Amino acid sequence: MPAYLAGVGHFLLAFGLACVLLALFKAIYQKSTPYDERALVAQGNVAAALAFGGAIVGFALPLASALSETTDPIEFVAWAVLAGAIQVLASLVVRRLVVRDMARRLEEGNVASGVYAAATSISVGLLNAASMTY
Repeated sequence: MPAYLAGVGHFLLAFGLACVLLALFKAIYQKSTPYDERALVAQGNVAAALAFGGAIVGFALPLASALSETTDPIEFVAWAVLAGAIQVLASLVVRRLVVRDMARRLEEGNVASGVYAAATSISVGLLNAASMTY
């Protein structure tokens, strides 16, 4: 049996779990915002798509880091929950303290605000991912 076949089970478990966690994060993130990302993106709102895409990438980065740092599925889930909470909290801080009218800006399609939100989410995700080493 080729050596790579021995790791297929672990790969399938890790990748499947990561996909489920990403889907859960997307749902939770959407509930945490005062606007409907799905509707805004469906309407062609580039600003909302950028902001939401940045949040997704910002969460995927620490997921990837957690996957490379642990082989224990329970530990992986714990890191993912922490990463998701940090991403949602960062988004809340931006909307409530830094750019108080961010929701309105995104709903109106302000692309600059969408880029700022995406950059913030991705930056937080990078820091989050880098902090998962020990």
